[in-house]
Amino acid sequence: MIHEVKPLAQITHEAIAVLCKEMGVANTVRFINQFSTGYGNYTEERRDRFKDLTLQEYEAEILKLRQEKKT
Repeated sequence: MIHEVKPLAQITHEAIAVLCKEMGVANTVRFINQFSTGYGNYTEERRDRFKDLTLQEYEAEILKLRQEKKT
């Protein structure tokens, strides 16, 4: 049995079409996103975002968010 060798782009297109048909667009996107590596430098972004907070301010914000989540 001989199988046609398809270009990877075509295989990807066909696979996404099958997933969309069987699972729906939203679930297909969720499935594909788990294989994405993302972008940027999380460590540097986190340092920049929290550079002006003291440890006490950071802790207070966490406690505040936890309280809001309970209500």
